Amino acid sequence: MSPCKRRRRSITVPAVCLISLPILAGCSSLGDFGRLQDDLVSDDIHAWVGQAAAERAGAPISVYRLTDEERTLRDLAFPLIEPPYERQRWDAVLYEYGLKREFRRDLWVFDIAAYDRNLEAADFRSAAGRYNKLIDDIRNDVVRIAPFFDVAHRVLDIDRRRDESLRYIADLAAPERAGALARIGENSLIVAWVQHSLTQRCAGYRFALERLIVSQPEKIAADAELALTQLQQRIAANQLVAAPRFAGAPPRLAAAAGR
Repeated sequence: MSPCKRRRRSITVPAVCLISLPILAGCSSLGDFGRLQDDLVSDDIHAWVGQAAAERAGAPISVYRLTDEERTLRDLAFPLIEPPYERQRWDAVLYEYGLKREFRRDLWVFDIAAYDRNLEAADFRSAAGRYNKLIDDIRNDVVRIAPFFDVAHRVLDIDRRRDESLRYIADLAAPERAGALARIGENSLIVAWVQHSLTQRCAGYRFALERLIVSQPEKIAADAELALTQLQQRIAANQLVAAPRFAGAPPRLAAAAGR
């Protein structure tokens, strides 16, 4: 092959990738309320959620396989820990479909004004458009809460039983016991992460709403206030675990995971 042909091929492949990314980003809506499209879902695409939560808390990471309920917990957690404005990022689809299996570390640092900045930067023709966007984001979170916490209740209940059963299995190897305890910790940390994220989102929504009321007062602001109050009530009713202390990187357990 001539040098010219090789040069053209080396340019073509990245170009195709760059062209494909906007197309992928255009698929980022995922359907209603952040649910993934069934034909693009694969197992364990959000397994990293538990690993990221454990890493942030300095807790061990289990290598045991996920149960169906644990997978669902992670899938439903993702849209509640991802900031609403991040769903329009060009690379959001990479996270949503598991092509990029880590959490953007800068998002651990909460910026209360970030949602307001993105709302103001959006191309709306009127103030009503911004209010409606704010209301939609709040209501979407309200709708997502019940499915997540329904699963969280079941997972945490099973983990309590798993923890109790460890006392009665005499011949359980140390790595197996450690793997089970690490998974229990991961599941609890995911719930704590969602609780923490929802509280932060409320603060961001409140900040944006107050700025809108000052700069562009509209009657629809009352609807936004009602939606935000409902979200706060749902969050207050779903405080299942205590907030963790975040630390450094965890060890990775060498448990027998192939069971």
